[in-house]
Order: sequence, then C-alpha cells, then structure tokens
Amino acid sequence: MSYPRLSARVGDVSLRSPIMTAAGTAGYGTELADYGDLSALGAVVTKSLAGFSWAGNPSPRVAPAGDAMLNSVGLAGPGVAAWRESEWPSLRDSGASVVASVWGRSAREFGDAVSDLAGLALTAIEINASCPNLEGRRGMFAHSAPLIRELLEATSSASVPRWVKLSPNTPDLVEIATAAVDGGADALVIANTLLGMDIDISTGRPTLGNGGGGVSGFPIFPVALRCVYEVRAALPDVPIVGVGGVSSVRDVVAMLMAGASAVEVGTAGFADPRIYWRLTRGLNQWMSRQGFDALADVVNLSHRGGR
Repeated sequence: MSYPRLSARVGDVSLRSPIMTAAGTAGYGTELADYGDLSALGAVVTKSLAGFSWAGNPSPRVAPAGDAMLNSVGLAGPGVAAWRESEWPSLRDSGASVVASVWGRSAREFGDAVSDLAGLALTAIEINASCPNLEGRRGMFAHSAPLIRELLEATSSASVPRWVKLSPNTPDLVEIATAAVDGGADALVIANTLLGMDIDISTGRPTLGNGGGGVSGFPIFPVALRCVYEVRAALPDVPIVGVGGVSSVRDVVAMLMAGASAVEVGTAGFADPRIYWRLTRGLNQWMSRQGFDALADVVNLSHRGGR
C-alpha cells in the first residue's frame, strides 16, 4: 500500500517512505520478503559488503545485555562480487530501493568496494565509516576527521549518492560530521552502535568471542536521538538518516522532529520482522490524527520551535 504523505527525501534521493532497514540486521537480499512488500519500504540497506570475502569474529557473536543486544559479528560477508551474483538479482527484481553498505580495512579497500558496485541501479551507497579501521591504526574511521576526508576521497568514483555512517562513540561527532560533508558526503547516517561488553559471571569470561562489541536495541535510542539533534543544529542543511534503538512510531516521530529526513530500523526487526511495515502504517495513522499532510512538516520540527 502506498502512503503519499510519507514520501521522503534524503538530499537528492526520493523514498516511498522514511522507514528503512539498517545495515547488518536484514541480510543481503530478500530475506524479509516473506513478511511484507520490500518495494513499500523506503529502502533495504544491505549488510556491509567489502571487496573481498571476510570470515568475521569468533563466536559467540551475539548476546543479550539486559534489554539491549551485544554483537560482534565482525563484518563477516561474501564480498561484493559474490553478492552481485547471488543476491542482487532477486533484490533488484523485488522492486525495492536498495542502499548498499560498504566497508574496508583501509580507505583504498572502501574505494575498491564502491568500484565493484559500479553499474548497479542502487539508490545510494552507505559508507560504514564507523566500522573498525584496520589499516595499522587503532579505532574507527569515524573517530577522525582526517580519516573521514580520506575515506570520501577514496570513494569518489561512486555514481550514486554516498551516505556516511558515523559513530556515537566520540566527543567530536559534529566536527567529524562536518569533515564528512566537506569531503563530499551526500548525507549522514547517525549513528552506529555504542561500544560495550558483558561478562559471564559463571566463567569470568566475556560473553562475546571477541571480548567487546556493539550495543544496540531500544535502550540506546536517547543517545542516537541526541546525536541526530546536535548534528542537525550544527549543520541545518545536511540530510540526515537517523538510526539507533528505533522500535516504535513515537521513536520514528522523535527522530524526524530531531532533524532526520528518514529512519533506519535494526535490532527491533529481530524480534518482529514485520516491524518495518507496521511502523510505516503507524506513522501514516499518526500523521493523519495530528493533521500533518506531508512528512516535511514533521522533519526538523524541534528546531523550528515545535507546534
């Protein structure tokens, strides 16, 4: 079903809905097709792909952490070439708008992944700058303004908009967001998981095979919302996609009012794979009740003084 009032724009990209999947939580292709019409979503964002296959981290890779989830999958994946052959055809034929998430161990490898995607009718490429940087440096690309600029330069061959996914694990988020935009990012995706860990007190060992990992799920929503709000306040004209702990219509609305033009939903989809369509319907109903005729009337409302 189409909801005209939900039409969204992320920069030059038009979306049927502001509700998208989040990278790493909905697979590489049409895994969710049994639960709803993929073409009705804003976009399907793939699990992050590199220009090579990658085994990822040792198990266990996922563990509960109270009401949140810990994960340390380690960006395991088949690589772009295998994905193009095995997953892309069915995803393309589903009619979905597709955003391909990419990663690499170096800026050059990010560039290679982008080059390997050439010729595909993608909606955008999401550059997972908040994955670990393994190029002989500690930390993440998204924790360094110079590295972010290097990443944008290395991926400049992209023929579709580049959305850069940033990290909440830095006090310099606004500075890094500014560097991404100055480097050519068409939109910012804010934010990735928090860093955390848990200990199995029966063994004294970390619950994840890699030690620590990313914390996701609805408990991190206030952190992600703050990140979106602060970047929107500093960069009022830059398109933002909000992500992090979104699990209800209220969360979606808050993200939009904080300055996001669209929203990605991740961990909540593990418990309810139909949540993307449920949120789409719920948002349409909420807007109707509140008298909003267009999504643009909701986006950025908190920065316009509210209603």
